[in-house]
Amino acid sequence: MSLPPFSYAEIEERLEDMFVELMPEVIQHLTEFDIQTQDALLVLVENAAATSHGLAFQFGERLPRAFEIMDLDTIELWLNQAIDVFDSKGLYGAIEKLDELESVAKHAQEKLTGIAFEDVAGILEHFVIGLNGRKLKIETDRECYTDTETLFLPSMVNQFTEKEDNFSLYKCMTVHLWAQTWFGTWRHDLFETLEQFENQRRSLQWLHTLEAIRLDACIQRELPGIHREMIRLCKLANIKPLSALDIPHTEKLKSTGSSVEHSLDILQKVYALEHPENIHFLGRLKPELVEHRRNIRLAKEKDLFRKAIAHILEEKTSKKISSLSDEEKKSIKAEAVPNPDVPEGFSYKLELDGESIEPPEGVSSLMDSIIQDLGLIPDDYLVAAGDGGYHFEKDDDKPDSKNVWSGTYHEEGAFLHKEWDFKRQRYKKNWCAVRELDVHTAKSSFVNETAQKYSGLIKNLRRTFEVLRGEDKILKKQPYGDDIDIDALVETWADVQSGMEMSENIFTKMHKEERNIAVIFMVDMSGSTKGWINDAERESLVLLCEALETLGDRYAIYGFTGNTRKRCEIYRVKSFDDLYDDATRARISNIKPQDYTRLGVFIRHFTQVFADVEAKTKLLITLSDGKPEDYDGYRGEYGIEDTRMALVEARREGVHPFCITIDREARDYLPHMYGKTSYVVIDEVSQLPLKVADIYRHITS
Repeated sequence: MSLPPFSYAEIEERLEDMFVELMPEVIQHLTEFDIQTQDALLVLVENAAATSHGLAFQFGERLPRAFEIMDLDTIELWLNQAIDVFDSKGLYGAIEKLDELESVAKHAQEKLTGIAFEDVAGILEHFVIGLNGRKLKIETDRECYTDTETLFLPSMVNQFTEKEDNFSLYKCMTVHLWAQTWFGTWRHDLFETLEQFENQRRSLQWLHTLEAIRLDACIQRELPGIHREMIRLCKLANIKPLSALDIPHTEKLKSTGSSVEHSLDILQKVYALEHPENIHFLGRLKPELVEHRRNIRLAKEKDLFRKAIAHILEEKTSKKISSLSDEEKKSIKAEAVPNPDVPEGFSYKLELDGESIEPPEGVSSLMDSIIQDLGLIPDDYLVAAGDGGYHFEKDDDKPDSKNVWSGTYHEEGAFLHKEWDFKRQRYKKNWCAVRELDVHTAKSSFVNETAQKYSGLIKNLRRTFEVLRGEDKILKKQPYGDDIDIDALVETWADVQSGMEMSENIFTKMHKEERNIAVIFMVDMSGSTKGWINDAERESLVLLCEALETLGDRYAIYGFTGNTRKRCEIYRVKSFDDLYDDATRARISNIKPQDYTRLGVFIRHFTQVFADVEAKTKLLITLSDGKPEDYDGYRGEYGIEDTRMALVEARREGVHPFCITIDREARDYLPHMYGKTSYVVIDEVSQLPLKVADIYRHITS
């Protein structure tokens, strides 16, 4: 028998427990539902209140209308979107999102047949990588356009009744935007040309159509399969294909070798004509955005290319660039060579005194990008400049660590990681910004003093680890070997006596166990480690390094600290590729206490670092003095649950976490986070250096 619904008073009392006050007509509306629906809606109000009582009030006031046009799942999605906005923009931004309930409901309805960007983003990104030209990102916007570095696509495509057709439309949109960057739509100063027309909006619309016709022909030649799909979608939507439009003077645009200049010439002739309606799914041209991006890129690439030229000349002449004459600085030439794989039909090679030059790393792709923007390598790009200190900046190169916090929201160039909110039972996406920095390497005698202080212990550790490294194990029941396995022989004799066949596995064999271990040591650099705790941590690292150098395991050491989710810092002490040399010793010596311990984000970051490491066993060992805690409310149950979830994620990726702590209260929370066997508590700080290497030996044996 079902329970009766909550009464007005019961709903009001439950809201009071949440410290949420709703208008009487809203509460009255809630009394009209069955108890299951009432409870589900009140749980959503409670989730909102866990973030902000103001947000819960605003959500509750909109519930009656929301329930008219959404189901419960969509209402929950709508609220979660508002909570995400609240996390980054505050209550005002969240209210704006709540006011979008009509569009959210429409979007949810469209998803029944449509395709959402998030569902196909990964496929489209791989698809774009397979196309020619510079690497392009894909993001969403209300309109479809490109700034020549990013392709912006709608968040939802629902043009057709079948999902497969909507996905094909996404691909066709993507290809047309890519074609603008590859076939030279943006090689001309469009602003200068369009300013000649009285109605610039009309001229831009016509230019877009003319360019679309030209690019459509290019796509037909280069990607005939995609072009056939475009024709099919046009027929499905009852839209004329671009190739079928009856626009005068456009035959030239469909021929090989056509360029944006041809479109601009024809623009003068068709501008006064009536523009055809509903011609294609092309989005818009946005020359103002392209000009901004393009100017920044051209200036950067020109400077980098001239430095590369200087670098080549310094290597070829064995002279500093400053000592070369102006003519010598211009001695490298760019020679055009046939290349049918690019729109121009030719590419460039570098020559010095008539001999071909092998360009440094990255220069070929740099030349390709310049040609993609300009159609050639200009003469002023071929003048050596700078000090010859050419550096190829890869996609994952990070910005100057001195300026990393100057950007808006501190995200530019950072590693962004999610965080688990146990109250809401969901992740906060891209919530924490992580920077990798280097420890300062000022001279210090700390390592030498530690080595002298523990010289006897270091010798013992080396002997112990040498034995561990060279330890042979006896393999029993082998088909051949060095000695007889008595136990196996007895079992075999018993089998024979009972009528069974005699086994051949009656030998023992000595086997040297090959270690295949990679370990990252996470060292707590929070302010609470100031003083002798910091000294004990650094001493522990010195002893560990001395022992591990003997053992031969691959290891890395990083410090971690932070101050709110926007400033999570990782300090490189020793990467897997670094040697245990004077520079590494100097970094160990200069590990200094700083801010707070937002542990979950660092575990997630190092789990990603391990993804690029080939090893049978991957260990993530944390040296810490206390529980997870940060200035912005990351403490108590919230911090513990996020850390626990990060550790679960690490184990899923094959990483084995372990914690060594000196917090005497750690037994209250570490079993919940790490498990009963993956941590150890050292009661005395002074014992930390003596114990750490021994603990490592035990967990890797």
